[in-house]
Amino acid sequence: MKKQEEIRSTYQGIIDTTEQKLRSVKQRIYRIGTMRLLLAIAGLAGIIYFWSEGALTVAVIAAITFVPFLLLVKLHNKLFYQREYLEKKIEINQQELKAMEYDLSAFDGGESFVDPAHLYSYDLDVFGDHSLFQAINRTSTEPGRKQLAGWFNDHLKEKASIEKRQEAVKELTPELQMRQRFCILGLLYKGTPADAEELKAWAASPNYFRSRKGLRMLPAVILTINLVLIGLSIAGVIPGSIAGGVFVMFIMMSFTFSQRITKIQMSYSKRLQILATYARQIRIIETQKVQSQALLEVQAKVHDDKGTASQAVDRLSRLMDMLDQRNNVFVAALLNGLFFWELRQMMRIEGWKEMYAEHLPYWLDAIGEMDAYCSLATFAYNHPDYSYPTICSDHFRIEAKALGHPLMKREKCIRNDISMSKRPYFLIVTGANMAGKSTYLRTIGVNYLLACIGVPVWAEQMEVYPAQLITSLRTSDSLTDNESYFFAELKRLKLIIDKLQNGEELFIILDEILKGTNSVDKQKGSLALIKQLLSLNTNGVIATHDLLLGSLVETFPGNIRNHCFEADIRNDELTFSYTMREGVAQNMNACFLMKKMGIALVEE
Repeated sequence: MKKQEEIRSTYQGIIDTTEQKLRSVKQRIYRIGTMRLLLAIAGLAGIIYFWSEGALTVAVIAAITFVPFLLLVKLHNKLFYQREYLEKKIEINQQELKAMEYDLSAFDGGESFVDPAHLYSYDLDVFGDHSLFQAINRTSTEPGRKQLAGWFNDHLKEKASIEKRQEAVKELTPELQMRQRFCILGLLYKGTPADAEELKAWAASPNYFRSRKGLRMLPAVILTINLVLIGLSIAGVIPGSIAGGVFVMFIMMSFTFSQRITKIQMSYSKRLQILATYARQIRIIETQKVQSQALLEVQAKVHDDKGTASQAVDRLSRLMDMLDQRNNVFVAALLNGLFFWELRQMMRIEGWKEMYAEHLPYWLDAIGEMDAYCSLATFAYNHPDYSYPTICSDHFRIEAKALGHPLMKREKCIRNDISMSKRPYFLIVTGANMAGKSTYLRTIGVNYLLACIGVPVWAEQMEVYPAQLITSLRTSDSLTDNESYFFAELKRLKLIIDKLQNGEELFIILDEILKGTNSVDKQKGSLALIKQLLSLNTNGVIATHDLLLGSLVETFPGNIRNHCFEADIRNDELTFSYTMREGVAQNMNACFLMKKMGIALVEE
């Protein structure tokens, strides 16, 4: 297995190699630019100098200079694209090196997905700056971003589904080149979040021309009339002026459709740009050799009995290129007069839409899923010391050794264990302020979530039963709903009770129950709540300052276990080990800290 230093070395090696290629491309761009300039100057000078020699000489000079010039323009455009591609490749590898040093600023944190009412994402900092999503998200498309966020917001709850996703992530993890190419192609397109939805709306919109039978027949009728009149004119039956007059009339009639065609063409062109971008990523999905069931299912979405998705998009691209010929007024007038060419071309495009519109959502889903899988695989690749958890299905279990929080720096993170292998069962975690209780709860929650979305966790080993995760760690007042802190917390606890009474399997993480009320009510309410949760046959972890909750182990010796995080005071200094210990906390530090900070304590 690769170590982190090897991963860093790999990224740096890609940067060094790509920078060499980029320098070469820039040099070629400069040389070709110079050649284009010289050809243009030579061509213009030659035409001016030999103008008096006649049209043939001028044409030869123009051909000798401007034909190579146009070929160099085409090559120049390819080199500009290659330069942009290489620059983006350097950029994403530099970003990965920074990410391995916990600088996640280059990546989207999914701010739009922040939801304080969610079952767990708000409490566990799943979205936002310095979030779990930001640490994992490498998506380059809006469908991929939404898909990844959906996986975080609704984790898997079945053993087979989790193992299926694990298999896909494991398969993509070593495919660094493929993952980076897929990402770069998406990043090179400066699209908008609405692109995919606009594309789906276009696919679902009704056809204007093909829906009218008369218009569908019109190009064939016009062509037939022209051929008949031209034939009669050649045969001498009618004068040529009649055929010519009718031809001009048809040109004038074709203007009837031009305004609508122009409007639709502009809309089609925008959608095609989106499709053409996605088509490059679709080709990667089509050609990538995959074995895992999940990736085979993704690949199946871009294949059907009508051919591959990329082939279909190429066909649409050709149809659009042909329609662009209408920008040449002479060509458009000639073809429209002959058989209403613009109308025929628009109906061929509408025919493409009729054939493939129903497949577009599947293509977009495939892009989104592959994009999300690549993000998960990049996370796995960047953390070779993480381990895939074993997923259990027989009974509730969460067992982990050396569990650490993925967002904490490795050298500072103190890792702890967790063991819970029966139902009902609760861990009561007591401890002083700043001793590590809340961090421990979030560490459990984040790794449990990672396990349930099919990626490695930061633990030496872990076993997980995938029940629904639900937390109450960061309840807040709601000014918009005129809702107090205490009432917001009660609503969350009521939600938990309702779910349990409806037969749902939950894994519950609570931090300081009933924080919004007085100490007597809080104590009575907390004891009653834990007893009710045990009676509802569920599991969880509860952190509290209330040491009395530790006495529950006497009433429920087989269903409660006490752990604590102690604050140690030695030589008038407060120290924290952040290491979990068995039993109920003995030392509290509030008064000590107040005295150290010069805050007077009045003893009654």
